[in-house]
Amino acid sequence: MSAALGTDLRAEPGSFRDPANRVLYAGQDVLRALDETAAAHWRALAGSDFFPPLMAAGKVCGTEEMPAATAPQRWAAVLRHDRIPFVSHPYEWSFTMLRDAALLHLEILREALPAGFTTKDGSAYNLQWRGTEPVFIDVGSFAPLREGEPWAGYRQFCQTLLYPLLLNAHLGVDFRPWLRSQVDGIEPDQMGRLFRGVRRLLPGVLTHVHLHGSVQRRNAARTTTDVRAQLRDAGYSRELALATVRGMEKLVRRLDHQPPTSHWVDYQRTCGYSEADRSTKERFVTAALTSAAQRRLVLDLGANDGRYARLAAAHADYVVAVEQDPAVVDRLYRALRGEGERRVLPLVMDLADPSPGGGWRGTERASFAARTGADTVLALALVHHLAIGRNVPLPEVLACLTALAAPGGRLVVEFVHPEDPMARRLLANKPDGLFPDYRRDAFEALLAARGTVEDRLELPSGSRTLYRVALGG
Repeated sequence: MSAALGTDLRAEPGSFRDPANRVLYAGQDVLRALDETAAAHWRALAGSDFFPPLMAAGKVCGTEEMPAATAPQRWAAVLRHDRIPFVSHPYEWSFTMLRDAALLHLEILREALPAGFTTKDGSAYNLQWRGTEPVFIDVGSFAPLREGEPWAGYRQFCQTLLYPLLLNAHLGVDFRPWLRSQVDGIEPDQMGRLFRGVRRLLPGVLTHVHLHGSVQRRNAARTTTDVRAQLRDAGYSRELALATVRGMEKLVRRLDHQPPTSHWVDYQRTCGYSEADRSTKERFVTAALTSAAQRRLVLDLGANDGRYARLAAAHADYVVAVEQDPAVVDRLYRALRGEGERRVLPLVMDLADPSPGGGWRGTERASFAARTGADTVLALALVHHLAIGRNVPLPEVLACLTALAAPGGRLVVEFVHPEDPMARRLLANKPDGLFPDYRRDAFEALLAARGTVEDRLELPSGSRTLYRVALGG
């Protein structure tokens, strides 16, 4: 281990599949250690005409090579990357987010091929976000193109990006459960069983599902070297590869999904807030955000149309806006993208079933709780949906919310009283007497047990109370 980097190097659990490079952490620095071959590829990449402009435009994460003396033992070089504000996973993205990520991946490949480079991988996990701008993070994926060889990342691209988009666009099937349950994505055979008969003729299906699956089965017993040699002999060229990428870009750009309208899409209009309640609530939240000493990361849980996420973005470095309804998140993403917002990241997630750890040993993809540690957690008009709507006991709700905060962080939370019209609507669908502990005094006792209530305010309607809590370290 290099003394120049200290002794606190930590390996990223999700970076082990490519033996030529490994992502490491040293304090707040994100590093990438390269072997001799990968180091040579990096230097050629950094000296190319296409790569620096992509990095300057923010389409590839900022990267610089560190002095040779800093390289850890057995590695030939070490790079330092710009840090991504919050790591998310593709099964937490909306349809349009996944499509935009796929288009960036293809754009980068389209720029790389004429310059004599390709990417070894095609995984959706090679992309992250700065607000609503996707960014390619796997610099170690770039390699010199060998004439006559196909794109090595094609299968991964199909399984983690194209197939999920086809499911949503053509069948209206939510791709998120598929990606969450299978770290390597959706297999061609799985897709093929869903696209039979006339569905085979839907855009992209015949070529990228059935033909791809057929070729894969036919070559199952052959080595990669044999397949590459066969393609070279058949005249596969860089120009053909570039034409394929352009065709996939055209296909992906045409894919669209308009989710059915749900109750939550128009929630701000139908939730029953008076104008006095709304303005009072906004003043309280603003005061809570401006009073915090540090606001590096704010979580807005149950973000809906992003009203409070936008408010938080004016007082924080970065905001992660979590909402359960994919249609609501997709609408929010499109709005934020149109505004050029780079400090709010919208994510699809059910807080009663948040993203668990996944992949190898359950740590290759970190759980949502392991990725948070927010300085401020906003939980506005949320508690009653979990406690009554999802039958989660109040102590468990508070345990969940406080666990997402950093030690010494703050919780800004709204308690909807049992007599509030929204709470009464939820309770009407439950057996009588099922929630005897859903009371304001019980909620306040739970807050006091977890920190110091610095401020509280009852909204003018009299049926909702806001709290600002400094959590115990």
